[in-house]
Amino acid sequence: MSRELGAVVDGAPAILRIGDDARIQGIEAAPTLGLDRAPRVTRGFVDLHAHGAAGHSYDDAAPAGIAAALALHRAHGTTGALLSLVSAPVPALARRLAQLRSELPAHPGALGVHLEGPFLAPGRRGAHDPHALTAPTPAAVDALLEAGEGALRVVTIAPELPGALAAIDRFVAAGVDVAVGHTEADAAGAAAAFDRGASLLTHAYNAMPGLGHRDPGPIGAALERDHVVLELIADGIHVAPVVLAALVAAAPGRVALVTDAMAATGLGDGRHRLGGLDVDVVDGRPVLAGSTTLAGSTLTLDRAIAIAVGAGVDVDAAVAAATAVPAAVLGLGTRPIAAGTALADLVAIGPDGSRLDLRS
Repeated sequence: MSRELGAVVDGAPAILRIGDDARIQGIEAAPTLGLDRAPRVTRGFVDLHAHGAAGHSYDDAAPAGIAAALALHRAHGTTGALLSLVSAPVPALARRLAQLRSELPAHPGALGVHLEGPFLAPGRRGAHDPHALTAPTPAAVDALLEAGEGALRVVTIAPELPGALAAIDRFVAAGVDVAVGHTEADAAGAAAAFDRGASLLTHAYNAMPGLGHRDPGPIGAALERDHVVLELIADGIHVAPVVLAALVAAAPGRVALVTDAMAATGLGDGRHRLGGLDVDVVDGRPVLAGSTTLAGSTLTLDRAIAIAVGAGVDVDAAVAAATAVPAAVLGLGTRPIAAGTALADLVAIGPDGSRLDLRS
């Protein structure tokens, strides 16, 4: 026996008929449905920046570990994600890229690889191994492009490094999106990168100069350019709620919620690893062992939406920041929800930002 659910689907109020086979049987317009009380039903989330989960890091996990990490995020609504790798020597990254390139077809939720390094500013390295950092020389860029052909989708670069602007040209020409991040660049330096084709800002506000009223830094340069999407870790730790809401308002349709989730995600507090470094998680907050330096997060995207809505972000804007915005970055078309769509491919978000169970 089918059941009915009133919801906002593809921006319009509708009645969904859901069958016993856990698929949509039909959709009818519902113009009298109260939008302020209706859940939003959408395709699954897309995460542009995640390092793992369930005790597995994409830097070194076997295929079963990658599957387990993706499965944990999928249980929280994420149906597509980039596999983010932390900084390592270029030969090691090239080997891992080549390995992942051959394994990605076995993981439908894996949309490619994001290299968060090694082309980062030492003074803004965060939880990256300082010994792995290097300048983006032509040889290094070519090695990574060759190893990751077809799999490498995003690379984070500090644009002030020697050779960085030429490297941005090379990556962009090869179809790889470039993100400005882990940088000491001022507004002019970041603007130069964006004007050469960089189109993302890695976890805005973190590992970069802040948004000053006289020196707007990389965030200001990104806000000025309509083609730039700004990543935001909405865990209530990396960015204060008032700042989170202000950024979404300042760049409507250009903020992508990301998790930056590391291997400890889903496991609770304790000692864990990120790359080759020890990380302690206390009350869900991961820091490099013996320091106060944040080492990614233990966030999932459903929680990010709830935190964003709690901070004052409109629920539709928050949902778009985890779906349409990141999907567009990767050039993914948004398939409409129609009869035959499986509930497993959908997520329902309540007016308060909480994820609802479509199966009940």
